[in-house]
Amino acid sequence: MKRLGLKGFLIGVLGLIASLQPSAAAEPVYPPASRIGIVPPKDMVPSRRFSGFENPERAAGISFVEMPAAAYPELVTGLSNTALKGQGMDVKSRETIRVDGRQALLISGSLLGPSGGRKWVLAVKDQGLTALLIAQVAGGGDGYSDAQMRDALKSVSLRGPISMDEQVSALPFRINDRAGFRPVRVLAGNSILFTEGPKDTVKGVEQPVMILAASLQPPPQSPERQRQFAQAALNANRILKDISVERSESFRLKGQDWHEIVAKATDAATNQPMIVTQTIRFEPDRYVRMVGMTRPDQRDSNLPRFRTVIDSVDMNP
Repeated sequence: MKRLGLKGFLIGVLGLIASLQPSAAAEPVYPPASRIGIVPPKDMVPSRRFSGFENPERAAGISFVEMPAAAYPELVTGLSNTALKGQGMDVKSRETIRVDGRQALLISGSLLGPSGGRKWVLAVKDQGLTALLIAQVAGGGDGYSDAQMRDALKSVSLRGPISMDEQVSALPFRINDRAGFRPVRVLAGNSILFTEGPKDTVKGVEQPVMILAASLQPPPQSPERQRQFAQAALNANRILKDISVERSESFRLKGQDWHEIVAKATDAATNQPMIVTQTIRFEPDRYVRMVGMTRPDQRDSNLPRFRTVIDSVDMNP
């Protein structure tokens, strides 16, 4: 019988030890400037359109939303079967679980509508933030399985705060002139909230508020369709009511189509009157939208500043 040399013996022992160890768990992946990470399903990559992961070929994605820590109870209450049905989801199951040592609510169901599909919603409670993850597979039975999507959601991991500068740098656009406004919060990886004044959380229009948001979805191309799109976007703003349009116009600037609306409105929560302006800059395959809100007595000073900001935006390649 051939004798086993020392080197071969050691290699064999190390191989045996390795075979007895559990395989290393995959590490969570965090999209740029996101506090939320997961082990994404195979072939899902970080999205350029939102904070999260997607696989367009399988019509699947998982998006992340970071909310204040105190939002968890209200969020869970708002994720009722009736509310979700109004958002196109037919709930099939609802369960309270623990993920990454944290309390969480996992909801799964199907997508309403002719094309069908499946949807999962996960809300996670943490001392530092509330995490909302929304997963979706459109169409028929292809794409990812229920087990694959649930495993990805349950792999969620949360990390500490990200600096505002890092969050801003990860946006799909650059802001070259903030016109004196300061950034308060980055939302979903493609939107940013600005204000001016000491408060970060603003009620009504006690401080001016401006939101910039980019979408990589192809916008309408004709001026009439763009006008309709802009009007529908403004009317869909749930914090506004009694909207009365003062001015609505399309124009060309910097080689691009723009549409701007200035209107009077009322804050839905406080019933305070406000002036709201919405400017949308259309590109062939994407658009950026600015919504600014201010008190009526500050309109003359703030509306030009809102416009300065959107005029200074450059979309990243």
